Amino acid sequence: MKTIHALAAGALLAAAAGQANAAEIEVLHWWTSGGEAKAANLLKEKLEAKGHTWKDFAVAGGAGDSAMTVLKSRAISGNPPAVAQIKGPLIKEWGDMGFLGNIDKAAEDDGWNDFLPEEIAAADKVDGHYAAVPVNIHRINWIWANPEVLEDSGVDHVPQTWDEFFDAADKIREAGYIPLAHGGQPWQDATVFEVVMMGIGGGDFYRKAFVDLDPEALTSDTMIESLKTFKKLRGTMDENIAGRDWNIATSMVINGKAAMQIMGDWAKGEFTAAGMTPGEDYECVAPPMTESMFSYNTDSLAMFDVDDEGQQQAQLDLASIVLSKDFQVQFNQAKGSIPVRLDVSLDDFDACAKASREAFDVAMDEDALVPSLAHGMAVSDSQQGAVFDVITNFFNDPDMKAETASERLVSAVRAAE
Repeated sequence: MKTIHALAAGALLAAAAGQANAAEIEVLHWWTSGGEAKAANLLKEKLEAKGHTWKDFAVAGGAGDSAMTVLKSRAISGNPPAVAQIKGPLIKEWGDMGFLGNIDKAAEDDGWNDFLPEEIAAADKVDGHYAAVPVNIHRINWIWANPEVLEDSGVDHVPQTWDEFFDAADKIREAGYIPLAHGGQPWQDATVFEVVMMGIGGGDFYRKAFVDLDPEALTSDTMIESLKTFKKLRGTMDENIAGRDWNIATSMVINGKAAMQIMGDWAKGEFTAAGMTPGEDYECVAPPMTESMFSYNTDSLAMFDVDDEGQQQAQLDLASIVLSKDFQVQFNQAKGSIPVRLDVSLDDFDACAKASREAFDVAMDEDALVPSLAHGMAVSDSQQGAVFDVITNFFNDPDMKAETASERLVSAVRAAE
């Protein structure tokens, strides 16, 4: 009887200890569209199952521009959230300013270095220590297509060259559809442009232009050709693109108003939420000349430096949940991305996810894995903004020449250094 009482007391003490370490943590993110919101809610449920409280701080706005503005304001006022969705070079910038904490314990306990891609893991560290946890891998270079619209337009496959694309666009327009759905926002313009440029120039050129920001690459004939092709795409879109959110553009493909969209694989979450099946209701195909390339974007959750032990434990628990195998499967199925863990099976994933992982593996082997500038993985925030300004102004100014735009790219990134 004493043994039973001792066991019961031990259980109560353990529960009390766990409750004592429970805490509320505020999480800033921009997962607000249908598929994204579902994925974020799954993480919230799993954290709260451990006794913690998730205080949601969702800021709408694709690519996180609005969220970063809010985060900077909160940080300046001395009240940053405990956790924030940050990615790429920005993680190191926040770490260098002294805002981020250290979650090496979670990494060591769970063996992150055994299953994370080295290039992606490096982006989540500050001075060699983990300050953020990567959630997923997004492939940027995708075309999402409505097969019924293509068939009705007399187009028998998703175009594989830009010449094919523009020929198909003429047929689609004549059939009464919009060839390319798009949202006229700087990050969306840059997304389309980088996809065009990586196909025309290849991986080495992309890195010189959009990672090194090399002036010779930015003013080269390859860049001029890329800009001209990009500008020509404006004629394949409708006249109402200004300010349109990306998921609204995706819905145009889903609803049969448009034939295609160039967008990262978070768009797949919208098709999934609409109950559609890849290969039947929609197609996912690499844009022209990018089949063996992979422009990547990873969502990461950065842990801000907090003094409260309960919040510190909540951060570690959240990081462990994010990289657990079951969460990697569930979250990425909802989000449209692929697991960042290389040891997670994709047997239960759809055809688009399997194609994405295959492309990722090929790109790693062929040195064709490149960080997305449009999605904050390649350069600093100020340099990205400078590129955005030039690309968007060029895209929307019918009188600006490609040569002028290339020269302005050099001047803009130099001023942003």
